[in-house]
Amino acid sequence: MTLFRVLYGVTAATSCLYVFGEYIAEFTMLVGPSMEPTLNNSSTENIVVTEHVTSRLRTLRRGDIVVVRSPQDPRNLVCKRITAMAGDLVDDGASGYLKVPKGHIWLLGDNQENSTDSRDYGPVPYGLVRGRVCYKVWPLSEFGKIKSPAIYEEQSLP
Repeated sequence: MTLFRVLYGVTAATSCLYVFGEYIAEFTMLVGPSMEPTLNNSSTENIVVTEHVTSRLRTLRRGDIVVVRSPQDPRNLVCKRITAMAGDLVDDGASGYLKVPKGHIWLLGDNQENSTDSRDYGPVPYGLVRGRVCYKVWPLSEFGKIKSPAIYEEQSLP
């Protein structure tokens, strides 16, 4: 009977952790220069809290930093900032302006000179969004809430 209780407890705890990480929030390690200076502004990786509720309720906004499945390789995750929503006009960096299609977002890295983003792979389907980055927890010296700059709140048309 004791072995059953232990297995039951382990199974229940594992299930709760899985559900929490999949549907509520999870810790995500971010590596690379594309979001400097907002993230990875030091010589170490950043660990952030990525919450999933906002993306599931489809209440993301311009300026939010999100973790998405890479449109180029869905096995990888990338972290970028939403700069345009469905219906917005964006400069695609190549052929001029395009309208972000319904069900898509436009993502850019804060360090645009060193970022692979929507200028390379185009609008990103909303379904690839894993969650919104809301807190930086590592390094401890940079612990705190991630704020979105006001410049992204309104779309600027060409």
